[in-house]
Amino acid sequence: MDLRPRVLFYLSLLFLLVNTTVSASAVFRVHHKFRGLGRTLSDFKAHDKQRHARILSAVDLPLGGTSLPSVAGLYYTEIGIGTPPKNYVVQVDTGSDIMWVNCIECKRCPKKSNLGFDLTLYNPKESTSRSLVTCDHPFCSSTYNGQIPGCTSDVLCQYSVMYGDGSTTSGYYVKDYVQYGQVSGNFQTRKANASVVFGCGALQSGGLGSSDEAVDGILGFGQSNSSMISQIASSGKVKKIFAHCLDSINGGGIFAIGNIVQPKMKMTPLVPNQSHYNVNMKAIEVGDTILQLPSDLFDTVDKRGAIIDSGTTLSYLPEMAYNSLVNEILSSHSNLKLFKIQESLCFQYTGSVDDGFPPITLHFEKSLSLTVYPHEYLFQMSLQEDTWCVGWQNSRKDGKDMTLLGDLVLSNKLVLYDLENQVIGWTEYNCSSTIKVKDEKTGALYSVGANNLKIRNSARSLEMGSFTFLVFLTAMLLNLTY
Repeated sequence: MDLRPRVLFYLSLLFLLVNTTVSASAVFRVHHKFRGLGRTLSDFKAHDKQRHARILSAVDLPLGGTSLPSVAGLYYTEIGIGTPPKNYVVQVDTGSDIMWVNCIECKRCPKKSNLGFDLTLYNPKESTSRSLVTCDHPFCSSTYNGQIPGCTSDVLCQYSVMYGDGSTTSGYYVKDYVQYGQVSGNFQTRKANASVVFGCGALQSGGLGSSDEAVDGILGFGQSNSSMISQIASSGKVKKIFAHCLDSINGGGIFAIGNIVQPKMKMTPLVPNQSHYNVNMKAIEVGDTILQLPSDLFDTVDKRGAIIDSGTTLSYLPEMAYNSLVNEILSSHSNLKLFKIQESLCFQYTGSVDDGFPPITLHFEKSLSLTVYPHEYLFQMSLQEDTWCVGWQNSRKDGKDMTLLGDLVLSNKLVLYDLENQVIGWTEYNCSSTIKVKDEKTGALYSVGANNLKIRNSARSLEMGSFTFLVFLTAMLLNLTY
């Protein structure tokens, strides 16, 4: 029986170990894909709508009972793969559980990207460190949850993923070195690598085959057992903890994996048995007014709680909460003339929005709160400087009466995901500053800060520079084995 076309709904990463254990920290420098492209509110909504189709069109998984998250994140990093290494731009997404890159024989792969860099196809034959993963490999049997009937040693282990928006990716598994920068001190890195099993994409369809915002592949940080963070943690090389911080005012940001020891912050429990990072939202406060809403309003039919998703630009509320929120925001401005731009509520206003409109505070379980200020939830239209639009969106108009908190809410906060204890927390923070991470082997504390990633078309090399809008740094605290 030929099982190669069989559909797989998730990809497990296997980090292979060799002899001597050392304590190490690694970094991926990550770049926001909308930077410098003159994006408008309609662009953000279009991106979010496509993303929600993947996140919220749940698929029953035959091998784990979890739904498929999106692969369409807002930021990407450049990693090296193979020997000698070649650089590949991959999206980094806290909601994705998959790592794969487009391969040389790929059909219907995008030929170019409108993000301003050349695409690179991975060719296993050009890497001396690569090996093909066959169906009798332990990785393959664990992915299929058992031995594959009729498997022979010359049959490659296949993967195929179908997403809720109709996009598909399929191919086979390979093992090769993934290279990155290893933290060697305060704001210092050196080259390091780890051997990884990942998907070699041979056929793409739907949005994954389009040149619009195309990259070379996907690198996921979801919480399922198949995600990158879960696989690294299961090998005992890192605590299952990571954090991100993005600065929408001054630029710069941090995305760190490992034991973040400074700053400290309050935490709220993750809702159990959910595919994404869901938390129990209890109330919404506008200024000094608590909105009168049903206690179960922030649950959806098949998902409990509010989804925390750094890959979504705006933030979405159920229709009842949205209407009540907007009415309270505008309650002291009855003279404003309201109009719609791309289905977003807009108005003309001169003066400081922070002085004229109230902050919004979201309240969560365990007395954790999150405050969003007017300059964060109101968008100024570039063509009309006195025109402002409300960033909060009515999720029912996008077909899902859900609660999803994206960058509009998460900006200017350090958000910590502690999967060891199944909690998540945040604190208001200067995301252009630094955090402290702990090396679990030596106990040393290292400072990690924000940097800029620039990708040149020809050399495809990293170039560090000044802070820019929504730039991330991923500092992965690993105790890797070489």
